[in-house]
Amino acid sequence: MARKKHVAGTNKRNVINVQMDATFFFERAVHSLDRNRYDKALKYFRRAAEFEPDNPVNHCNLAGVLSETGRYEESNRILQHIVEQIDPSMTECYFYMANNYANMESYEAAEEALVYYLEHDPNGHYLEEAEEMMELLGYELDRPTKLTSIKSREGMFEHDKARTLLEEGKFSEAVRILEKLVKKSPDFLAARNNLALAYYYMGLFDKAMVTIGEVLELEPGNIHALCNLAIFYQHGGNKEQLAELLESLRKTYPIHYDHVFKLATTMGILSEHETAYRLFRRLLKTGESGLDPCLYHYTAVAACNIGKYAEAEKLWHTVEKLDPGTDIPRYYMEQMKEIRGGSPRTLGYHYHLPFEEQFRVLETAAGGIPDHMKRDPLVRSSFFWALRHGDVETKLQVIQAFGIIADSEVEDALRAFLLDPEEDEYLKKVAIFVLRNMRAKEPIFVNLDGRETPLAASPWSPNLPVWKEEWQQVMETALRKMDKRYDMIQQHDLETLWVEFLSRVYPDVPKIGKLEGWAAALEYLTAKMHRREISYHEVSLRYGISITTVSKHVKYIDRTCGLKEKMDAIFPKLATSEPL
Repeated sequence: MARKKHVAGTNKRNVINVQMDATFFFERAVHSLDRNRYDKALKYFRRAAEFEPDNPVNHCNLAGVLSETGRYEESNRILQHIVEQIDPSMTECYFYMANNYANMESYEAAEEALVYYLEHDPNGHYLEEAEEMMELLGYELDRPTKLTSIKSREGMFEHDKARTLLEEGKFSEAVRILEKLVKKSPDFLAARNNLALAYYYMGLFDKAMVTIGEVLELEPGNIHALCNLAIFYQHGGNKEQLAELLESLRKTYPIHYDHVFKLATTMGILSEHETAYRLFRRLLKTGESGLDPCLYHYTAVAACNIGKYAEAEKLWHTVEKLDPGTDIPRYYMEQMKEIRGGSPRTLGYHYHLPFEEQFRVLETAAGGIPDHMKRDPLVRSSFFWALRHGDVETKLQVIQAFGIIADSEVEDALRAFLLDPEEDEYLKKVAIFVLRNMRAKEPIFVNLDGRETPLAASPWSPNLPVWKEEWQQVMETALRKMDKRYDMIQQHDLETLWVEFLSRVYPDVPKIGKLEGWAAALEYLTAKMHRREISYHEVSLRYGISITTVSKHVKYIDRTCGLKEKMDAIFPKLATSEPL
């Protein structure tokens, strides 16, 4: 008997209801992306955004797929909608927009979006990618990206900028940034270390010591701070403290490249040449530095100082190849010859010519200070040190060099120099002359008798109650005609001579009449004071006046100021080529 089939007597259904919500469409979109079905992914992300229009993530995903499919403008419209209408805190949208603009070759717009991202995004999830894009945009726009800060690296950007300024020798500008950074982030030890170095480069030794002490209070084993402290101890003559610290540094074996380099240069400066040589050779073998002429130079110096002369010469020849045109290896090889000939001394480790040699180069350079010397931080540092700690003659040379460099750092240094009550008055007058030649902004303050006094816009003429326009024109005519044939000191002395003459005859100042006659007389007398070859005929031609006029004014100024007596006292054995 056949079996009968029975239908189940139940109303229960096996159908599963699908929850059609944002999550459902999101998951379908992701599944489609995994299968590279961008058309379906777009459809599902749109649906997800429709279900949750206030959820920025859904809109962001939609913008991302649009970008992947090359629909950059539509993608940017959605990203703009997110930051303007839904969630302004989603700063990563600006990074996405920058990518879209770059793909559309709208580099200006890409830069604007990228800068906004870097300056406002606190997390920095795309920091590395953003920095790569900055390089690309800099190449495409043929200029640096207009970036002032990176939010996610708060302090790091300012610190990098300060380090760059230190490398460029712009110490006072670096100090201003680092002081603010340390105040804002007291535990930023790298900033404190660089601030100490900046103070030291500027000759502010006490401030440098205090700052390095603060670093070591926060981290007693900080290798950069310990190395800096050792150099500061040497500078201050603290022999016992230095010996104790040196004992510790000799046993230090750093791993990181910058720590090894710092210790090597420090040991060299402290005359621990064997240790310095070992560390420098270690750095050359690792190859991390690439072909850095400075490292080869330092290794050569260390080799020379321990008697490895052949190796030192070989290394300096390498420096010549790596840095063509520099005088440094040639100079040091000449010094090594003298040492091998019996001169009992060692060579310094700085990658620049010694201070005295720098001035010799400046005196023989036809075009003034070469650009590479103007930018060299160690050269500039030696100038700052000499201005604070040198003798009068050296300070005079520095002020003259500053007149050629003539940047904001120089202006800061000279303004500070004028406020030092201990400095020589003549040097201050030369510094004022240099500042005015630089067109430094008035007022210029100078410390006179313990008081800070603003100077008038005219030359320093304390014994003259007025300064007339025609007097100024005489001086400017002479300076303009003298131009580059006379150095800064000689130009200053001309100004001083003119002021002295006017002060002595005032109020019976002769009628100026033809400006060129008085200007020619001033140049003639200035040349004579500095034992330069000059004649009445020469100046009369250059200024377009008669020899008689020049001679008459020369004799008047000489008689009034007693120049012949002054020159005879200074140069008793020298005779002038032409009588005053």
